[in-house]
Amino acid sequence: MSEKVFDRETLLDLTVNVIPLGILVFFIGAFTFANPFGWDATYSSLQFAIVGSMIVLLAFLTYYSGKLISEDEMAREAAGEDAE
Repeated sequence: MSEKVFDRETLLDLTVNVIPLGILVFFIGAFTFANPFGWDATYSSLQFAIVGSMIVLLAFLTYYSGKLISEDEMAREAAGEDAE
C-alpha cells in the first residue's frame, strides 16, 4: 500500500513556510522584470544566487521537516496502538 508522505495535519504545519517562499519568488520576479537598480553582472548574479539558494534551501528544509513530522506522527500512533 502506498501511503501519502504528508497528511492534512502535516501540511497545515508546513504552511508557515509557504509565505517566505512566496516572498522570495516575488522578489526574484520583481528584480527580473522590473529591474529597478539596473543590471550589473556581478551584483545581479550574486543577488539572484543568494535569493535562489534560499528558495532551494527553504524548499528542501520544508520537505525534510514535513517528512520527519509525518514519520514521528506515524510512530506515535503505532506506539499508542501497541499500548492498548
